Amino acid sequence: MSRHPLVWFYILAFGIAWLGWIPAALGSRGVTPFDAPYFQMLLILPAVAPALAAAIVTRATYGAAASNDLFKALVRWRVGPAWYLVAVFGPVVLLLAGQVVTNVLGLADVPPAPQGELVPLVIAALVTSLLSNPWEEVGWRGFALPYLQQRHTALVATLIVGVLWGAWHLPIFFWTGNPMSAYPFLPWFAGTVAVAFIYTWLYNSAAGSLLPVTLFHIVLNTLSVVITGTSITALATVYALVALVLIVVFGGANLSHRERVRVSEP
Repeated sequence: MSRHPLVWFYILAFGIAWLGWIPAALGSRGVTPFDAPYFQMLLILPAVAPALAAAIVTRATYGAAASNDLFKALVRWRVGPAWYLVAVFGPVVLLLAGQVVTNVLGLADVPPAPQGELVPLVIAALVTSLLSNPWEEVGWRGFALPYLQQRHTALVATLIVGVLWGAWHLPIFFWTGNPMSAYPFLPWFAGTVAVAFIYTWLYNSAAGSLLPVTLFHIVLNTLSVVITGTSITALATVYALVALVLIVVFGGANLSHRERVRVSEP
């Protein structure tokens, strides 16, 4: 494992998560015994899979202390106030821009608005995001991105992280009844790869702190139940345009005004 930590990380991150999602997808299609309610307990696995995979590989490679450092990045709060503003208000701007593009272009691939009272929906989305998004960021940005940026430019590293991040979600698209199963896959996938550039920009700009990155992720997912009527294609277009601006302004080497965050392999 210590010889190929990144390979093992992705094997574990995919394997642990899919162990939860595949039974849910099968159960949603009436496949016995996965349609039994107790299989839903396995859904805790996707929530923790990236962080758990990163912790296992880091501990095996560097020891327990290095594994603990992964999680300390989640509470490393000493970063510029501007990055917290970006984390909180950036998602608002992106989602509203997506609405504008949807209306201007008359795009039809708009997910159905969540049904029910707004406040409970927002609370549910926030709780779900709080329970899952921090552990995603420990894996994707806290572990994989620095490893890749050691050998590649930030642009190439982000493309790899973005593509694998998108592919990681694949079983959800076979899960009947899950809102994401109705999304058009290719525009959603393109948007996921594109938005990864925003995450890299935040992560490198915050000198490796996961706090603003995680906050951005949580706010984006939570506000998606508030700012509705946005086409998947429109949002992917907005993400791609922002990614292009970041590449042009900051350059592909670091995607930030700072040097990209790297981890030296043993």
